[in-house]
Amino acid sequence: MIFDLRIYTFKPGMQNAWLAMYEQHAYPVQLEYLGKPVAFTTTEVGPLNQVIHLWAYQDQAERERKRDAMQKDPRWHAYLKMNAEAGHMQSMENRILKSTSFSPL
Repeated sequence: MIFDLRIYTFKPGMQNAWLAMYEQHAYPVQLEYLGKPVAFTTTEVGPLNQVIHLWAYQDQAERERKRDAMQKDPRWHAYLKMNAEAGHMQSMENRILKSTSFSPL
């Protein structure tokens, strides 16, 4: 199993606006193609203004297959354009994590 960890850091005061936009426009598309995330969180302590989400896949091939299908959806491209124009984000990180043999997930 692999995990796709995403960390988005927002300009101060922009996180809630992004969450509202994401929930309405992006999350439904991702649910359709990727399924439910393992976690979708905000930070309370440590680096602030961050949203961290985690998606699970059987392997890299499944991840690529699902993400490629989502990339073909015009609703996803509309969201990406909207997101870029809104300018809420300061930075984005993406990590692929591989589950160990003794991991509970």
